[in-house]
Amino acid sequence: MLSHIDDQGLPTMVDISEKAVTRRTASARALVDFPAAVMAQLRPAGLATDDLMGPKGPVFATAVVAGVQAVKRTWELIPLCHPLPLDGIAVTCRVLPDPAGDHEVEVVCTVKTTHKTGVEMEALTGASVAALTLYDMTKALSHAIVIRAIELISKTGGKSDHGPH
Repeated sequence: MLSHIDDQGLPTMVDISEKAVTRRTASARALVDFPAAVMAQLRPAGLATDDLMGPKGPVFATAVVAGVQAVKRTWELIPLCHPLPLDGIAVTCRVLPDPAGDHEVEVVCTVKTTHKTGVEMEALTGASVAALTLYDMTKALSHAIVIRAIELISKTGGKSDHGPH
């Protein structure tokens, strides 16, 4: 039986009142592919940071803030998610090295809580919105940017763990 469906087949929020409070973490990743011509415009000569500079300003810094904001609002965006006290949120963006010359940016969002339910949806939401923000910050240069492979890469706490810890 699905956990978010009641006896009448209607959507319901899972009752977590009997669950134990434990430390829980989750990390999610999104990959964003950029055409070479776009990446060349985002890395102007002399830029003294790992960030990219786009038509709207610092690309990674803006995506990080957007990802953090999204994590904090997950319960408002995903109808059956619980509002959670968040112990920590980390969002990172980096260009992955690729000998083939492709330009791929990896977004990783890690969320921590001490509560009765996990933070997988928060991590996935943070990575997704950060990736969408990368697109928004650079779409003036090309609409050939592709967001792909949004996935949970690890979780700890609760009934089961997933991925590397």
